[in-house]
Amino acid sequence: MDDLQSEKEQLEEMRAWWAEYGRYVIAGVVIAVGLLFGFNQYQSSKLAAQVEASVLYESLTVHVSDGDLDNAESVANDLASNYANTAYAAQSNLAMAKLYMDKNRDQDAAEVLNELLLMRGNKALKQVGRLRLARILLYQDKPQEVIDLLANQDDAAFAGLFAEMRGDAYAALGEINEAGDEYRTALADTSQTVNRGMVQMKLVDLPDAPAPAPAATEPEQQAEPAVEGEGGESE
Repeated sequence: MDDLQSEKEQLEEMRAWWAEYGRYVIAGVVIAVGLLFGFNQYQSSKLAAQVEASVLYESLTVHVSDGDLDNAESVANDLASNYANTAYAAQSNLAMAKLYMDKNRDQDAAEVLNELLLMRGNKALKQVGRLRLARILLYQDKPQEVIDLLANQDDAAFAGLFAEMRGDAYAALGEINEAGDEYRTALADTSQTVNRGMVQMKLVDLPDAPAPAPAATEPEQQAEPAVEGEGGESE
C-alpha cells in the first residue's frame, strides 16, 4: 500500500506541476522552434541574395569587357541598391572604375571608388580601391590629395604599394627628400607586391635635393672712427 500510495502522490505532484508550469514549457518549445525556423529562413535568404548578386556581377563583368557602359551602370545600380552588404557590390565599384577610365571619365571613376571607401566591411577590396583612387588623383595632378588619402595607412599587405604611391606624389610636389624616403620604404617591403626594379629606377631618377639655404649672418660692424681728445689737435 505504501508503494502504491507513493506512486499516486508522485503522479499527483507531476500533474500539479504541469498544470502550473506546462504552458511555459510549451511556450518555450514554440519560441525555440520559431527561432530555429527564422534562423534557417534568414540563412536561406542570405544565401539566395549571394547567389543573385553573383549572377548580377557576372553579367556586369561581361558588360565591362564589352565596353557597354549603359548596361553596366544599370547592373551596378541594382547591386548598390539591393545587395549593398555583399562583396559583389564592392567589386562592382572596382569594375565600374575600370570601365570609366577606359572611357576617359576619370572623375566618374574617382567617384565610384570614393563610394567604395564609404561602404561597410570589405577591407581588402577597399584598400585596392584606395590604391586605384590614388593613381587616378595623381593622373588628375592632385598629388596633395594622394598624400592625404594614404596618410596613416598601416595595412601591412599594402604598405609597400602605398609608400611607392606617396613617393610619386611627393616627387610631383617637388619634395625630393620625402619622395626618396617613401621609395626607400617601398624597397624595404618584403611582401613582393612592389615592383622593386621600377621603384629603384624612380629613386635613382630623383633630382638632387636643393641644398639648404645658409643661415643668415650678422653684418660686420664697421670700425668706429677714432675720437680725438678734447681740445687736442692732430699732429
